[in-house]
Amino acid sequence: MVNFTTASTFILLGFAGGPGIQTTLLLIFLILYALAVVGNFGMILIIWADSHLHTPMYAFLQSLSFLDICYSSTIAPRALVNFLQEDHTVSFGGCAAQFFFLSLFGTTEAFLLAAMAYDRFMAICRPLLYSASMSHEVCICLVGGSYLWGVVNAVTQTTMTFRLPFCGSHEINDFFCDVPPLLALSCSETFINQLVLLGLCGSIIVSTFSVVFVSYLYILAAILRIRTVQGRHKAFSTCASHLAGVCLFFGTVFFMYAQPSAMSSMEQSKVVSIFYTIVIPMLNPLIYSLRNKDVKQALRRSRQKFSL
Repeated sequence: MVNFTTASTFILLGFAGGPGIQTTLLLIFLILYALAVVGNFGMILIIWADSHLHTPMYAFLQSLSFLDICYSSTIAPRALVNFLQEDHTVSFGGCAAQFFFLSLFGTTEAFLLAAMAYDRFMAICRPLLYSASMSHEVCICLVGGSYLWGVVNAVTQTTMTFRLPFCGSHEINDFFCDVPPLLALSCSETFINQLVLLGLCGSIIVSTFSVVFVSYLYILAAILRIRTVQGRHKAFSTCASHLAGVCLFFGTVFFMYAQPSAMSSMEQSKVVSIFYTIVIPMLNPLIYSLRNKDVKQALRRSRQKFSL
């Protein structure tokens, strides 16, 4: 007979290796997380403090920075604690909460990146309609809609996953509570859960990425029609950073949640998980600032204010 139980705790196995490896991973996680928080918080402050950046594009970027702080903070602090102590136990409620917020912030970021692509499409391809199409109210609706879809996906995934019966040792083969390792612990049939995971997450990834892809096809065509080299360079440099960030995010998320092989390659998934939960939030401030003249000018203005 199978021992069906309701789990009260889980054990996060994390990464294999002795104290030396754990210390190295601790330092890597700590540095990446600190850079992610400082970089994204810095972007929020720069955009808030400089009136020249009070535009829809930078309002979306500010929202993205806030999301990246929340996203990495859902994973990194718990991972750092596990590197420091031998007890890797996490309560059922704590695991469910981490799972919920991971789904919430991840889904919201996907829709927000699509909204940012639409904003760039309107700015470059429909400049005369931009002010009316991307008003303050429209921006609020797009950001609010992104969070709404995040809540819908998070509630659906969390409810379906944590209603499953769990048995055995309750050891999660990962460093945080995620769908694939949790489904592997269930004593019951998980075909419906996997179908919903691949269907819902796959449709979210495909639909949001399609908006980005189509937007940038039009943007590329519009850039190629710009006659001056300086004009083409300015338009392309503004969009290239956004496209790089989008490709990094969607590529890793697609590997994790939109193809069946992710269910069986847990060790490989751990490495990819580090990339999209901590590395990408750390890289986003660099991607959006190093290639952005407006942000560079805002930094120079800020330095001049403090030097006076």
